Amino acid sequence: MTISLTEQLTAGQLEPVPELIQPYENFPKKITGPTVWSAEDFRSRPDLWQRKWTPELIAQLEEAFDKFEASGKTLPEINRDTFPLPSQVAEFLLSIRQEIVNGQGFILIEGLPVTEWPVFKSAAIYLAIGTLFGVTLSQNGKGHILGHVKDLGNDPTQIHKVRIYSTTARQYFHCDAGDIVGLLCLHKALEGGESDVVSAQNLWNTLQAERPDVAELLAKPNWYFDRKGEVSEGQNPWVQRAVFYFHDGRVLSHFDPYFVKSINRHVEAGLIPGHSEAQLEAIEVLEQTAQRLSLHMVLKVGDIQFVPDTHVLHARTAYKDHLPPAPRRHLLRLWLATPESQGGWKRPFPDSAYTKRGGIQVNGQVETCPLDAE
Repeated sequence: MTISLTEQLTAGQLEPVPELIQPYENFPKKITGPTVWSAEDFRSRPDLWQRKWTPELIAQLEEAFDKFEASGKTLPEINRDTFPLPSQVAEFLLSIRQEIVNGQGFILIEGLPVTEWPVFKSAAIYLAIGTLFGVTLSQNGKGHILGHVKDLGNDPTQIHKVRIYSTTARQYFHCDAGDIVGLLCLHKALEGGESDVVSAQNLWNTLQAERPDVAELLAKPNWYFDRKGEVSEGQNPWVQRAVFYFHDGRVLSHFDPYFVKSINRHVEAGLIPGHSEAQLEAIEVLEQTAQRLSLHMVLKVGDIQFVPDTHVLHARTAYKDHLPPAPRRHLLRLWLATPESQGGWKRPFPDSAYTKRGGIQVNGQVETCPLDAE
């Protein structure tokens, strides 16, 4: 069977289908269900959002890795067939996947012994774990399906060309360009670099109650998101979208303030209008409200955090790193698509039914898995 190009490559950043955009008046005033939660529900109940690898499960992961390594296959070739996980591991992960996709939307899995493994082994096992949650996506113009959240000394004020994950700066509440994002901690910072999560649907309910004018602005598809130079032939260097969508009976979110705030060069060139004062205020209200409603967590070495991009926003505090020769803060990142065929939410985008929907794709760049940041 011939696999189409849309199945081989990450779809990339697309604009919504105009006919599928619901007006603000059609949005629910209040969302209910397991995707709506408050931080108070979880602060005193870590058992609701923390899981732990058992020695038996770790042993099974290592055995599966040994078989994969013996096959001679490369990291980009990892999938459920080339790196099958034992049934007990799969059962453990699929129960978590259900909570990520259709439940509270965040889980921390503790205890992967990454300090005992070479980076290749940690990366391979992490990629194999990811296959139980979805399909890997390219995260940048270089085709990285294994991302590295690590300071490269880049200037965070140059937001038109710098991705904030490659700096020590604070990352404000946002979601990434997939269905699920995973982070595996290899090394912690000296200070900071801690995580916050918030239910985007509780955030919507709060905005509806406190600032419906802001909610209405966020539901309009007239926000410009910069591509930061990661542009394929024939594409505009930006996409125009909404922050909240109502589609197939669900409210979905898609937002990253750094991609919204970095459009000035396009505005100055007369290519697009700037955002209005009301829109700029809406960004601030969104961030402040998310901070107020958020749950704080700390990733230890060996911890994996999974968060859905459909209904949870996440943030990171600024951090101070270790001085050489101590290892710097380093997290491995996955962007995963959860296709409709695997129970993923329908989205009002032309790639909704694709296997590798979302992500960032520049022309025909092939997928790569570097073992360090670059």
